[in-house]
Amino acid sequence: MIKDGGERIATCSGAVLRHPGGLEAVAETWFAPAFWAERGELRDVIAGRGAAWFIGAAGRWVLRHYRRGGWVAHLSTDTYVWHGEKRVRAFAEWRLLAVLFARGLPVPRPVGARYRRSGLVYRCDLIVQRIEGAQPLSALLEAAPLSETLWRAVGAAIARLHAAGADHADLNAHNILIAPERPRGDAAMVSVIDFDRGRLRPPGAWSRGNLARLRRSLEKVSRRMPADRFSAPAWKCLLDGYALHL
Repeated sequence: MIKDGGERIATCSGAVLRHPGGLEAVAETWFAPAFWAERGELRDVIAGRGAAWFIGAAGRWVLRHYRRGGWVAHLSTDTYVWHGEKRVRAFAEWRLLAVLFARGLPVPRPVGARYRRSGLVYRCDLIVQRIEGAQPLSALLEAAPLSETLWRAVGAAIARLHAAGADHADLNAHNILIAPERPRGDAAMVSVIDFDRGRLRPPGAWSRGNLARLRRSLEKVSRRMPADRFSAPAWKCLLDGYALHL
């Protein structure tokens, strides 16, 4: 069944969502790490609190299993209360990414999503295209200072998303990826990932909230780094790039 731009495939305990007529024949087995491990095509991703793996030949996709954060994680690590299929978190993120990617915005291409329901709770997973050569902004800061050009490119990428109404619920230094092998200064080298709980909204104060959250994250991750890794001038460069592309 085609719904909201995606092809829904019913399973014994839930459903899979994928692109209609897409090149990838996404099946429920794709969401099981053991399936890829048996093929020798599974590698852990070291980032964030969730469980994530590079999967497929040469690690061409990223599989993420949704996990709870905060105090709720003490009650359940990966189950969510069932409120209907429209509110399944992996499906909502897949559909948001599909819209943003189709508009040419700096996000990964969504490949597939899956949920499994058990009574009043469910678990879910998402597969997206891997952004080749990309590293989290937080990791790059550990290695060396960023150039002014790169800080402006980060700001420009965020501005493009905000101009499209994309509210990121957890914009931080780990969710901004940079592919340094592309020409420096190319805004397309910067991508934003992990749009769980993200949504499209009219212009508003939420965009300032995104930026404030990012600044707090940058201050936190750079606290034990040399002073040149993140500073007031670096933040100004980011805001300059943001203002030029909003």
